[in-house]
Order: sequence, then structure tokens, then C-alpha cells
Amino acid sequence: MLETLTKGFRNARLKLQGKTTLTEDNVATALRDVRMSLLEADVELSVVKGFLDKVKERAIGEVVHLKAPADASKKLPAGMKVSPADHFIKICHDELNDLMGPVDTSLNLSGSPALIMMVGLQGSGKTTTAGKLAKRLLDQGHKPLMVAADIYRPAAVDQLMTLGRKLGVPVFSIKGMKPVELCKLGVQQARNVGRDVVIFDTAGRLAIDNELMDELVQIKATTKPGNILFVCDAMIGQDAVRTAAEFDRLLDFTGFVLTKLDGDARGGAALAIKQVTGKPIKFLGMGEQLDKLEEFRPEGLADRILGFGDVVGLMKDFEKVVDQDAAENDARRMLEGQFDYDQFLRQIHQIRKMGNLRSIFEKLPGMGELLEQIPPEALDDRELLKVEAIVQSMTRQERREPDIINRSRMIRISKGCGRSLEEVEALQERFNQTRVMMSQLGQSGMFGGLGGGLPGMGRAQRRSGATGPGGMPFPPGLMGGKASPEDNLSPAERLRRAKESKDKRKARKAARKQGRS
Repeated sequence: MLETLTKGFRNARLKLQGKTTLTEDNVATALRDVRMSLLEADVELSVVKGFLDKVKERAIGEVVHLKAPADASKKLPAGMKVSPADHFIKICHDELNDLMGPVDTSLNLSGSPALIMMVGLQGSGKTTTAGKLAKRLLDQGHKPLMVAADIYRPAAVDQLMTLGRKLGVPVFSIKGMKPVELCKLGVQQARNVGRDVVIFDTAGRLAIDNELMDELVQIKATTKPGNILFVCDAMIGQDAVRTAAEFDRLLDFTGFVLTKLDGDARGGAALAIKQVTGKPIKFLGMGEQLDKLEEFRPEGLADRILGFGDVVGLMKDFEKVVDQDAAENDARRMLEGQFDYDQFLRQIHQIRKMGNLRSIFEKLPGMGELLEQIPPEALDDRELLKVEAIVQSMTRQERREPDIINRSRMIRISKGCGRSLEEVEALQERFNQTRVMMSQLGQSGMFGGLGGGLPGMGRAQRRSGATGPGGMPFPPGLMGGKASPEDNLSPAERLRRAKESKDKRKARKAARKQGRS
């Protein structure tokens, strides 16, 4: 996600490394990389120029103090040494935040019922987003009803019906009825059955045409919705901004939902769309699952673009899928050396619910530069499925008592899950090493006898590298490479050792193949 933008800002920072001051020349050199990345990311040209001018104006001639004042920025804690490169990136962060903000993720839910109209081009993800929005409203205690007003796209009504069944949300549809009348009757139906929010899933086209826009204008005039959300595919770049401007001219919508941002390396629409239209981005669609609708946070997206991670966003993802009491119990057992495969399997399920591995790692602070060094296969979600298959091929006793797993059991497990014996052996080896490491940490007194600090235990865990996303007690090393007893290794050193271990396993495997031939 947003790799093009991140790379440009990273290169700009590198250009300023070692500089003692910010001058017009070195700032111009750094901004060339930023300009190229913004244009490659499909950010609208006038937005690019405005952003660069503001950064340049603030950067040149400003005194960079050797120590950050207490209120400088959350990125620059009091007393931290500040370089001109750091100062430049802070300015970029502030300007990115201003470019995409201010934030307004509220919905107008007044009225009986409240009305939300979803509009946008065909293929932008309106129907899926309608389902995600219904799920969000359900979680907030509302009783939504969805109206299947897209009568032109094949299977659109069936798709919305399927989503409604999954959520337990009624879907209003009458075959052969025109969308305007359908929406009007849908509002009346919601009143009759006691639903407090109505979501109109309207039709789209491959491009803007008069017939489509006339129909949407009539729906708005007839129902007078308090919310009109333009659903925009972030992957179509500058076309998204132009299309949004035309929809806004005719419908005066209240906000955006950006979809497919997790699959876009460019993400230019996220930067330009607020600036061009003046309407706020309210939500981001970050996956296919119905719970993958995030409130838009300009600061969080700016953090990710600049490689700072997004801890707040990660914690919100974590809280959605984790039972806090169970997580604390797992952490306690890990530090007592009692961790087993059942707990490990639960954590794999939690990670899969949070999203794909790359998006999780992007939200971890300090992982920005390391992501480029990590082999793609190491963050392949299929690796989770492979590990899950191995664990599920164990008996209940083997999962609860990992020490009984010997070579003959590994051979049976290997045959049962369709994975090689070497893969089963490698997982068991990493699992045992991790248990030893966590037991040593628990006995070290670092956690106050295991009692103090739960759930505040996360602080000590983070210090030791013993946590996964959001402070989750996810054992390091289990997903690849070997867990090391040293708890003070840098991320780069851990990565180097993981690669070294992988290379050795490949060499052993190649030697065995050669011996058999």
C-alpha cells in the first residue's frame, strides 16, 4: 500500500542525511524525489505544486534546533536530537495531514429513519461498502435496512441479498420497480418494520452519463438523504478525482469512502480528493471482509506514507478481534513456559482477522525501511495457511503437549497436512526455541513476577520484542526464521539472522536432494 509515495519521501530524507542546515539547494534536491513520487502516485498536478510550495516555504531558512522542544511533535519527543532531515520529514508530515484533513467521519443519523445514499461508478465497491456500513451501524446498536436500487448490474441485487443474510439485515427489493420509486418505498418499509437507518445501494456506470446522473438526482430530490457518500476506487488515480468533482457538482455529496487502498501502491486519490472537492474522506475500505471499513485518520495515513507506522490504527484492528482476558492469559502462560499449539492457532486466527500480513507490518513503527528487505514470501498470507494446516493435522493431545511430538509423529503430521517433513520439523524447532526464550524472560523478573503490568505487560513485552501487533503476545520467530534468546537484537539483525537461517535450510534441502539422486 502506498509504496510509491513512501519510497519518494524516504529517498528525500536520505538526500538530507548528513546536512547541517536546510538550504534552498538541498531542499530543492530532496523535493525532486517527493515531486516524482507524488506524480507517479497519480496525485493531481495542482495539488502537487501546492504541497511542494508549502513544504519549501516552511523548510528554507527555518532554524533547526539541536534539541526538540517538549511540544515539537509526537514524532520528536522532548530532548531528542533533531537533524535537518528529521525536521524536513516533520514538515512533510504536517503538510500531508493538512492536505487530507481536517477529518470528519461523522454521519448524520437524525431522522426517522436516517438515510444514507451510496453513489459512484460501477466497480468502485458500492455494494460491498453498503454491507460494511450496515455492519458498522449494527455494531453501534442501530437497525439498518438496505435498499437494492441497482437494478441494472447483473447480480447486484443478489449480491446485496447475500450480504444482508450474512449480517441479518433486511434488504428491500421489488423486481421491475424503478430505482426512484424503490427508494421511496424502502423508506416507508423501514418505518413500518422499525428500522432506524436506510442505506440506498444505487446504480453505477462505467462512465458518467446523463441517464445515470438524472436518476441519482431524482432519488436525492425524492428521499432527501442526510448523507450522500461517494464511493471511490483509489486505484483509478486522477480519474477518481475528476469523477468525484462531477458527482459533487450535481449531487453535493457529504463525503467519500475510498476503497481498494490496500491494493494500490500509488494512492494518489487519497491525497488529492479532499483538496480538489473540499469534501472529507470519511472511511477507507481496506479489504473484502465486512468489518474492513476504517474511519479515516489523516495523521494515521500520513504516518504510514512516511514510514512511521500507525499504532492507533493497529490497536483498533487488534481490539476488534481479540478477547482481552484470553490475550492476557495467553501472555501469562507464554512467560511461564506453558505455551502450546492451541494458543498459537488462536493467534493465527486473530492475525488473519486483522488483515493481510503486509498491511499489519506497515502499521508497525520502524518497519517502513525493513519491508523492502523482507522477501515477499515471508509476508505471504499463504504461509499462515501452511502453518495452520500443520497445526490442525496434530492430534488434540499433541497440540496441548508439544513435547510428545517425535519424528514418527512428525512424519504422520506431514502426510496429514500435505507439507514436507522439513517444514514440520522447522516449525517444531522454532516453537520449542520460542517457548524456552519466553520462559527465560518470565523468570528474569522483567515482568514483576508475571503479575504486575497486565495488561500493561505490553510495555515490557515490546521492550523484549515479545509482542506482535498491538501488543499481542505473538511469539517472535514462529512465522519464519529462528527465535533468538537474545532479546535486544535490532530488527535489522533479526532479519539478517532469519535470512541466514533460511539459506542454510535451503542448502540442507538441496544437499539431501543431491544425495538421493
